[in-house]
Amino acid sequence: MSKNIKSIRGMHDVLPADTSKWQYLESVLFAQMRRYSYHEIRMPVVESTALFSRSIGEVTDIVEKEMYTFEDRNGDSLTLRPEGTASCVRAGIQSGILHNQLQRLWYMGPMFRHERPQKGRYRQFHQIGVETYGMPNPEIDAELIIMTAELWKQLGLTDVRLEINSLGSNEARAQYKEMLIAYLEAYKDQLDEDSSRRLYSNPLRILDTKNPDMMSIIKGAPKLSEHLDEESRQHFEKLKKILDRADIAYNVNPNLVRGLDYYCKTVFEWVTDKLGAQGTICAGGRYDGLVAQLGGRDTPAAGFAIGLERLLSLLDDAGLIPEAVRPDIYLVTLGDVAEIEGMALACQLRTDNPDLVVLSNCSAGSLKSQLKKADNSAANIAIILGDEEIEKKIVIVKYLREKKEQITVPLNELNTFLKNYK
Repeated sequence: MSKNIKSIRGMHDVLPADTSKWQYLESVLFAQMRRYSYHEIRMPVVESTALFSRSIGEVTDIVEKEMYTFEDRNGDSLTLRPEGTASCVRAGIQSGILHNQLQRLWYMGPMFRHERPQKGRYRQFHQIGVETYGMPNPEIDAELIIMTAELWKQLGLTDVRLEINSLGSNEARAQYKEMLIAYLEAYKDQLDEDSSRRLYSNPLRILDTKNPDMMSIIKGAPKLSEHLDEESRQHFEKLKKILDRADIAYNVNPNLVRGLDYYCKTVFEWVTDKLGAQGTICAGGRYDGLVAQLGGRDTPAAGFAIGLERLLSLLDDAGLIPEAVRPDIYLVTLGDVAEIEGMALACQLRTDNPDLVVLSNCSAGSLKSQLKKADNSAANIAIILGDEEIEKKIVIVKYLREKKEQITVPLNELNTFLKNYK
């Protein structure tokens, strides 16, 4: 007997019992994007490997250890996208929609990283990404944060908090990196493996370590906030004033640096304690130099991404996802003629009553077995149509959720009955 083929580790099916949860969340997200006049863009899931190594940074966990990279038949190095921003920038440059234009874009879909699978972290995961281009001022940073704050309210989430920081300009950050390296070199023998590897290539990531043994070293490090350029300082101060005016609470976290090389100035994360170690459900910031870095003209940019699996887990655990839509009507048919006429009746009911969900039996069976299926479907009523009912031009309505006697309804009055029964 051949061995069953199973899904790849860390890549999961979304079964019918869960798809309604995804659809609910997606509907809320879609509505929020429309409310803010953001427009959807769709990019391929496979890109040139160079796109991610140039944008994310050669010395990052993603590029070094996590990307799904392969050589295609032409000998080109291709990668399943590990994040969406680089793809969005590439698409914007290629199509010419970025330079000297204001763009508010969003996308949704799967991303791929070869990580150790655990709760909230999968090898195929899904994100909604929001990207803005052409707006250098802190107002757009604030809009992105306010948009997400409103989203949590719409979803009923309360156990989330906002952390913000400023990384300054690329020039100021380069000067700070030299100071940080000089400080950390004095503790070279005490750095863990990841920090030692990042010391000269990406030292800011050391500040974001979760290793408790490193905390005393990090605590004494020079603060980036004390070495910001004046423009970045004013940008950050105005952002805080806007958030204060919007009554959005935040914590300034000087160690928040984000994991990707392209960030500058504002960075932010929405985090929760309800998901264990994987507590970030939304992260973003500014990346003003990325468009030029990938071959376009200098264009200010800002955005964020939300991990949908983590957000769904948070909503599900808190009981904040509505029940799946259930059928209003289950159509039971008895007899050869009724099975044919029943399909026509079901079509007509859906046409005449577009707000009703009609489920046809479509599998024959006795009255008892069909009514059992009707009950299991969670439908409100069963409409019974047999050959005898066809001759009399009636149907029988059986209530499945209420203690009422079944009734007979003339076929020509069925639509009137259905409009009133709810």
